[in-house]
Amino acid sequence: MYRDDVGACFGLSKWSWFNPPKLWEPEGDGLVVEAASDSDFWVTTYYGFVRDTGHALLRRVPADFSMSTTFRGDYREQYDQAGLLLRLDGQNWIKTGIEYVDGRQYISAVVTRDVSDWSVVPLEKSRAADEVSVKMRRAGDTVTISYGFGEDEPEMLLRLAYFPQGVDADAGIMCAAPQGKGFKTRFTSLKLHQ
Repeated sequence: MYRDDVGACFGLSKWSWFNPPKLWEPEGDGLVVEAASDSDFWVTTYYGFVRDTGHALLRRVPADFSMSTTFRGDYREQYDQAGLLLRLDGQNWIKTGIEYVDGRQYISAVVTRDVSDWSVVPLEKSRAADEVSVKMRRAGDTVTISYGFGEDEPEMLLRLAYFPQGVDADAGIMCAAPQGKGFKTRFTSLKLHQ
């Protein structure tokens, strides 16, 4: 479960690793994380397997909050992914960020309530090397997922999703390399508003 507490990170305390990654280290005000091979978050749908082996740096968040992160990944192999994770337990969680599919980056969201479903929007090829920002805002029984490419651009809505109301959960950055040999992600900012 949760181990290897990293203490303070991104100006906040009480972070813990869920499935510690192959490598993690501070870089300036941010964090570089290297996903291990054969890591993923997924439950049943289409593929028929349950995987709860992705890496996440999490902290407890209240029932209503917003969290955003800006990051860039060295995506190379099928399903390399990085972004944010909101987790109640192994059957109730949401992840969003970039996922590398068939040689292209997609803005992605997976919502899991006993089984996983997946939504994607192709990223313009001209944006593939850019830092991406994703945001989760939880209010009541709804999580609003949005994305953008910098502070001067408007947030674009990706998805509204149900999440159990009135219960504390854990949230933070995540990455995984389901089929690849692993890859690095540079998280340059992480903001939490409670």
